[in-house]
Amino acid sequence: MAEAEKDQFEEEETEEESQKGEKRKKIFSKELRCMMYGFGDDQNPYTESVDLIEDLVVEYISEMTKKALEVGRPGRISVEDLIFLIRKDPKKYSRVKELLTMSEELRKARKAFDEIKYATSGTSK
Repeated sequence: MAEAEKDQFEEEETEEESQKGEKRKKIFSKELRCMMYGFGDDQNPYTESVDLIEDLVVEYISEMTKKALEVGRPGRISVEDLIFLIRKDPKKYSRVKELLTMSEELRKARKAFDEIKYATSGTSK
């Protein structure tokens, strides 16, 4: 009898958790599906798998954001704060370094392109 009541309580708790999950907007599902496919999953992975990974991603981002707020200036997060948090993870650190370098190169290329564009349009008038 007590075991049946316990099972009923567990089911109710699970239903509440699933209702909370349904209220949360799925913001990364499209990207995660593409990433999962790129890493060898089926072209249309199970929705439950995508939801689980999205929950993990959102939790990771939330935790990193909280830690970054504690590390740097109060109420602000900087790139340096995030780099400080991942400094001991060589894979993440090298990837962040690579992405920041690429971002800087793209910014410089756009700036050079805009300067050339404005220079040529200004002389033809």
